[in-house]
Amino acid sequence: MNNDVLLTGASGFIGQHCIKALINSGFRVNAVSSRVIRNHDRHSLTWHHADLHNAEHVLRLLSAVKPAYLLHLAWDVTPGLYWQSISNLRWLKSSLVLLQSFIESGGKRVVMAGSCAEYDWQYGYCREHLTPLKPHTLYGVCKSALQQVLVETANQAGISAAWGRIFSVYGPGEDTGRLIPSLLINLLSGKEAVVQSGHRVRDYIYVKDAAGAFTALLKSDLQGPVNIASGRPLSLAELAFRIADFAGRRDLLQLAAKEEINSEPDFLLAHTGRLVGELKYELQYTLDAGMQETGLYWQKKLEKDLE
Repeated sequence: MNNDVLLTGASGFIGQHCIKALINSGFRVNAVSSRVIRNHDRHSLTWHHADLHNAEHVLRLLSAVKPAYLLHLAWDVTPGLYWQSISNLRWLKSSLVLLQSFIESGGKRVVMAGSCAEYDWQYGYCREHLTPLKPHTLYGVCKSALQQVLVETANQAGISAAWGRIFSVYGPGEDTGRLIPSLLINLLSGKEAVVQSGHRVRDYIYVKDAAGAFTALLKSDLQGPVNIASGRPLSLAELAFRIADFAGRRDLLQLAAKEEINSEPDFLLAHTGRLVGELKYELQYTLDAGMQETGLYWQKKLEKDLE
């Protein structure tokens, strides 16, 4: 039985956590990175150096590996830039080439990473197959377009396909330009930390749970979009206070009186009926447990940097 999976974005924030989850689920992981990474365990993990924007690289890679499964996470998500970046067009094109090559190499099951940015945010509560799709950013538009092409292509090619719509993910390895790492780094360093729009409500899921959910989705035969989220509302103010309490520095936390003026919604929460009810995936981490691991990660990292 072919249990080979091609994992793109394997050195990224979510991807690096997917490696262990996939191996523990019995997959043989072929991890793709644009950087050269030395192989550690050739029995269950092989790293491949490839440029996914190079069609010849992709064709050679798929011809050599011939994976039965594809978990496609790779995309440009540079904080502050990716929402409207032209690079989204490049990733859309490259993802389509990857999908075609996967099918032509005999692939059977594909799961790709989508985003809550595909939804019409005016509804706030997002449910697959019910909440309208109306992305407000180029990133969301490209993700939504890829999902639609994936559905039709899978039907025509006779393969199995699912789409994981990611909400807010946090945990070790997150980009320092994101909210949680920036707050932790400032507070643990004894610096003031300012949080704007503290009234806004978001849906946060720990990165190891996100990786576990993607792995479970890949291993299943569930089709179509599935929200990758906790289903638990959390205001940014409450989130900030939890972080400040971990650092023991509430005195350095400031909730800005002036609110940010941008297009982001005040309330964004996922319905997790498909994830929990159909996929039967249970979250392994509470918010407190996930925040504790995240805080310790950044604390140790800061201590190491000071050595």
